[in-house]
Amino acid sequence: MNVKFLNPFVEAACEVIKVETSITMERGELTLDKEPYVTDDIMVIISLVGRVVGNVIFGMSKETALALASKIMGEPFSDFNNLAQSGIAELGNVITGKASVKLTEAGYESVISPPTMLQGKGATISTLDIARLVVPFTSEVGTVAIHLALREGSQKAFSAAETPVAQSMS
Repeated sequence: MNVKFLNPFVEAACEVIKVETSITMERGELTLDKEPYVTDDIMVIISLVGRVVGNVIFGMSKETALALASKIMGEPFSDFNNLAQSGIAELGNVITGKASVKLTEAGYESVISPPTMLQGKGATISTLDIARLVVPFTSEVGTVAIHLALREGSQKAFSAAETPVAQSMS
C-alpha cells in the first residue's frame, strides 16, 4: 500500500471522532497484514474507486460501538439497534469522505461507496492481493482499528456520471 494514503485517514479519523464524540483518539502502532482479516464484533466497510482503489474497514467491539453511538447520537444505547448502527456506519462514512477529500487535494481523486455494516465476530474477510495497513486508535471507550486495503488506481478518476452503473441507468 502506498504510504501517502495513510495520513489522510489518520487525520480524518482524529478530526471526525473528536468533533462527533468529543473523544480524543490515540494512534497505536501500525501493522501490515497480508492474511485475511478475522472480524471484530462490528465492522463498517467502504470501498474506493478512482485514483485510489480498495477497501477501508473500521473494526471495533460491540461495547466500543455502543459507546461511540451514544456519544454521536447524544443518548445512551444498550442495544446495537438500527439507530446505533446508523450512527456507526455514518461515522465510517464521514471519516472516509473527509479522507477522500484530502486524497483528492493530493491528486488522488476517488469516489467512495455507501457504507456496509457487518456484525459478527470471527468472520473472515480477504482483501485478496491487497495487504492491509492496520491503524489502531484507542480511547477511553475502546479501540477502533482502521484497516486500509488500498492501492493506486487508474490515472482517470471516476465521477458519478462516468461510472458504469450510472451510464447503464441513462
